[in-house]
Amino acid sequence: MRWRGGQRGGGGIQDRRGMGAGGIAGGGLGVMVLAAIGYLVFGIPPETTTQLATQLGAAGSQAEGERGTPEDEAGLFVDVIGGNVNAVWSDLLMGYHAPTVVLYEVGTGTGCGFGQAAMGPFYCPADQTVYLDLGFWEQMQTQLGASGADFAKAYVIAHEFGHHIQTLTGASDDVRRAQARATSEAEANRFSVALELQADCYAGVWAANAARLSGGEVALRPGDLEEGLKTAAAIGDDALQQRGGGRVSPDSFTHGSSEQRVEWLTRGYETGDPAACDTFRGY
Repeated sequence: MRWRGGQRGGGGIQDRRGMGAGGIAGGGLGVMVLAAIGYLVFGIPPETTTQLATQLGAAGSQAEGERGTPEDEAGLFVDVIGGNVNAVWSDLLMGYHAPTVVLYEVGTGTGCGFGQAAMGPFYCPADQTVYLDLGFWEQMQTQLGASGADFAKAYVIAHEFGHHIQTLTGASDDVRRAQARATSEAEANRFSVALELQADCYAGVWAANAARLSGGEVALRPGDLEEGLKTAAAIGDDALQQRGGGRVSPDSFTHGSSEQRVEWLTRGYETGDPAACDTFRGY
């Protein structure tokens, strides 16, 4: 993936790496650890775990970090990709405003409770912030069988930005209301799956428009899409459940199957149109 010539300083980054974990609350921390394990093995969405932590009073104090453009390779990558994602959505969505992006290590306070690296990348709607522990990329490759290619990493970032889009459009609130009315856990999970698949589709929409909004400085190269699809397949609920040694239980899916995640990432990329990302049709 081409990105090193991309514009810097547009990712809205707050860098907390090296600061240690702040705002740890004892009881809530235990809940978050268990929930984090649930995410990696069973695909339970980080949004659900952070909401639970908030309900239990586990919200940590928001430690401030250095704002600006990181100078290390990984930090620069997030800055360039995040800036390009912002440029794309500023063009596609009226009234768009960028989320904050926090880089952290181990754990950090968030507007949704205490966040841990074991949860993987996540978005907190309460403070409209994307939280990234960049060690997840290595874990994604070595433990989950995903790709380590640049576009695979960018897809993960763009997916979390997709949740920000859903906050701005009201889709996230609609899902929470629908889940509150659901008569079973399986029904509630289907709404979660639709939300996650839409974020995958939005990641594809970003990828389709990246070069156009960057003058070609951020762009996919041949083979990049396939690396992203490999990652989408690796983090499908069925793949995670199998890798965790459990049985595949579609009623417990919260992110979608490998096939679904590949399908919607592909659809977003092939159309480049957010209107093609209606994963809620028929609900």
